[in-house]
Amino acid sequence: MKKILSTLLTACLLFPEFLFAGDKSVAVPPVPSSGNVTLPLDAYNRLLELADKPARKPETPPVPYTLKRADLKFHVASESVQGTVQLQGEILHKGMTKVPLTTGMAILDARQEGKSLPLELEGGTHAAVLGGPADFAVTLDAGLPLSIEAGRASFTLPVPSAGSARLILSLPGDHTNVRISPGLITSGASEKGQTTVEAILVPGQNASIWWTTREIVAPTAPKEVRFLSDVKTLITVSEAGLRITALADISVVQGEPEEFHLPVPAGYEITGATGASLESAEVESNVLVLKVRTPAQKSHQFLIAMEKSIGDTKADAPFLSFQNAQRETGEVLVEGAGTIDLSSTEAGGLKRMDFKETNPYLRSLARFPLQAAFRYHKQPNEQPSLALAWTRFPDSSVLAAVVERAVVTTLVTNEGRSLTEVKLTVKNQAQPFLKVALPAGASILSAEVAGEKVKPVEGADGNRVPLLRAGFRASDAYNVSFVFMHAGAPFAKKGGSDISLPKMDVPIDLLQWEVFLPAQYKVKDFGGDAIAANLLPPPSEDVSGSENYDGDLGRAISVSDAEMTLLPGQLGGLVVDSTGAIVPGAKVTVRQTETGAMRDVMTDNSGRWIASNMPSGDIEVRVSKSGFQSNVRRFSYDGSRPTPFGTALNVGSLAQTVTIEVSSGAPSVSEYQRVERDAKKQAAEQLAASANVYSLQQRVSGVLPVRVDVPRAGNSYHFVRPLVLDEETRVTFTYKLK
Repeated sequence: MKKILSTLLTACLLFPEFLFAGDKSVAVPPVPSSGNVTLPLDAYNRLLELADKPARKPETPPVPYTLKRADLKFHVASESVQGTVQLQGEILHKGMTKVPLTTGMAILDARQEGKSLPLELEGGTHAAVLGGPADFAVTLDAGLPLSIEAGRASFTLPVPSAGSARLILSLPGDHTNVRISPGLITSGASEKGQTTVEAILVPGQNASIWWTTREIVAPTAPKEVRFLSDVKTLITVSEAGLRITALADISVVQGEPEEFHLPVPAGYEITGATGASLESAEVESNVLVLKVRTPAQKSHQFLIAMEKSIGDTKADAPFLSFQNAQRETGEVLVEGAGTIDLSSTEAGGLKRMDFKETNPYLRSLARFPLQAAFRYHKQPNEQPSLALAWTRFPDSSVLAAVVERAVVTTLVTNEGRSLTEVKLTVKNQAQPFLKVALPAGASILSAEVAGEKVKPVEGADGNRVPLLRAGFRASDAYNVSFVFMHAGAPFAKKGGSDISLPKMDVPIDLLQWEVFLPAQYKVKDFGGDAIAANLLPPPSEDVSGSENYDGDLGRAISVSDAEMTLLPGQLGGLVVDSTGAIVPGAKVTVRQTETGAMRDVMTDNSGRWIASNMPSGDIEVRVSKSGFQSNVRRFSYDGSRPTPFGTALNVGSLAQTVTIEVSSGAPSVSEYQRVERDAKKQAAEQLAASANVYSLQQRVSGVLPVRVDVPRAGNSYHFVRPLVLDEETRVTFTYKLK
């Protein structure tokens, strides 16, 4: 036990800091003389553990040194490359370490922190002995050989094996084509005859650097300039005068011309001159001087434009000619702007050619119809000439859009309000809107283009209905429609009324208008700009407006109440079918049996026909129409007492014929009256509304954004008007309550 205490005391005396480890500020008391001391068991075990633990050996770095960065700055002298290499690194081992710095360079001086640094050369590698561990920075003054060849200079730069390597190189002259391989040029600039480039190099690899140079040679006497010219000329005859566009190709055979001279024809003004090799173009003493950037270039191309104002209808075409050209060839293409009749007379070796044979670049310059084309090869003893004469005709405007047919349906209420739908069949090139000048008190409710709704636009000068919409491209005629409402004036027991359609700025070939009036009013005395449909001669189109209706105009109008009256020398009658319906468009052939003279007429919309200036005698009347049996009547005609007669056609083919022989005189008046009575009955049924009226009535209920009490019972009246442009169409009538 005593021995253990002695050992503990000795340990405490040897390691006094162990006892005072918890408080660094407590001063260590003087060591007492040897003796015994008592320690806790944990402290004693800790002391034994520390005493048995072996001492830690210091770790050594894996490499003795590192090169972090290399900055190379060189400039090119007359026959060498000189500059500095700055190396930054770190010595990792303690003591002196040999560090390889560069290889393949001629080192002129070495410095470290401004003091001279001795170097050691081993196998072409310059090394320095540096102490560590510590950072270091070494500056080397170095030189490299420069290789100069014809038009080229180069050198090889050994790059130190550092973490990064950057180069700044200065060389005399303006060299924009410096090349470094391997390496990357990051910037370059030229100033005051000196070029500086910055680059990133690959550490540890030799960089090959080269650039082009201009050799200074003794000046030589300039060679005589020889060149060939080929001028392709486009002559445009416009309303203001002549415009010349010339495409000139110059081929240099000898010498290095710095400029070319082109005399400007009298009265012409240069409006433009361009070219890839053209530096400047100026007119000096009526000569166009074309200066080029590269005189050594062997081919040049110029595009020259000039124009001249003339008030006459004839002129001589100019031929452009470069001064001192050894050979001159060219082509001439003539075009005329507008409607023009142009004649050309050539002479002096000018040869006419087909348009297809002309240069394609020359044809591409043309913008108007081509009139004539020529080629020429100038000879010393002849000068080409071209006399132009023309007659100009006034141009007619081109329609951007046209309406082939306008089908209009108007519903008139008892209050005098009218609801009108306008359906247009449009052929449109590029017109975006239809300008609509509505009557006072009218407004557009809806519009459609090719079956899809569009939004009308209201402007200060009128409303506009779109003729096109997004994503729609029409290749043929298509439909545009709009609906408008007019306040109007309420109907009284009797009076007059006036209904009008708006002005539209697109020409309308044929306007067909159906007016639906309430049944309790009797109307008559129609007037205005439109024509009653029953007055049109056959054949005529259907004006009922129903796209599914395939009948003739006569089926939609009424027969006049007046009986048919014939003048002396006239022969006429009425044609109906087996049901009593009138047959318009039937062919009636009247033949005089004695002379064989024949005359053809057609039945009108009321099924009637008249042949005038007929002499008395035996007559044969043949009535025929596709889908019916032909009807032939033979009778004796008295021109002094003409009597109309009726003809009924039965369904069948034209090959079938019904022949009726009348012993004396024309058919009886009673027969005509019976036929006409049946026709009137059939025509009265045609006052019924068409499908367009029913369609518009249905659209009022929940489709159109307006509430209108449209009449459900009434009569339809039909009108037509051809060739309408920016004009109102009006219909007037008188009415009275039935």
